Amino acid sequence: VARTASRPLAAGDISTFQSLVFLAGQLSLALCVLLCLNHYSIILGAASLSLVITYPLMKRITYWPQLVLGFTFNWGALLGWSAIKGSCEWSVCLPLYFAGVMWTLVYDTIYAHQDKRDDIMIGVKSTALQFKEDTKKWLSGFSLAMLLSLCMAGMNCNQTFPYYSAVAAIGAHLAHQIYTLDIDKPEDCWKKFASNRTVGILLFIGIVLGNL
Repeated sequence: VARTASRPLAAGDISTFQSLVFLAGQLSLALCVLLCLNHYSIILGAASLSLVITYPLMKRITYWPQLVLGFTFNWGALLGWSAIKGSCEWSVCLPLYFAGVMWTLVYDTIYAHQDKRDDIMIGVKSTALQFKEDTKKWLSGFSLAMLLSLCMAGMNCNQTFPYYSAVAAIGAHLAHQIYTLDIDKPEDCWKKFASNRTVGILLFIGIVLGNL
């Protein structure tokens, strides 16, 4: 698409073979990290490979590639816990994982609205094309599901007031983000997408202060 035409592979600055060599190097380093963890985490980490491999193909198959991206990106919610604890406490990890998936659907649907004209031309799919003018309704639903899941995860691991204050602040941020979003202005979509780093920072601060 026009927005990504200057990226190294698309612009021809590197060859497909060079990109595969780089990918092999990245995967090798990731494997070295994974093998430093406990056996449970090694198996759990290896299980994510099917998602990693299939995600790039999804926008040619389904209008929900953002959902598959959510399943892929948020695997760390499971792996991070098991790396520390030796296994997953599913009453905490699953709500946290689900919250991450919902969050990904929010920010990556916004991101996809930047490219919808090009996506239609080249024949690839996205939730932006699926939801169209109903996007804000869908994003509101995903945000509510995210917030409820974060609360459930917090309750199941005895989080304290700072954590829930952070979740409330995240809710306010998402509400403002969705309300002011203009899905037909790529520059506004990028601005709203990038503002999701604030969501991550708020949650991180809430977890740290809640545990202190």
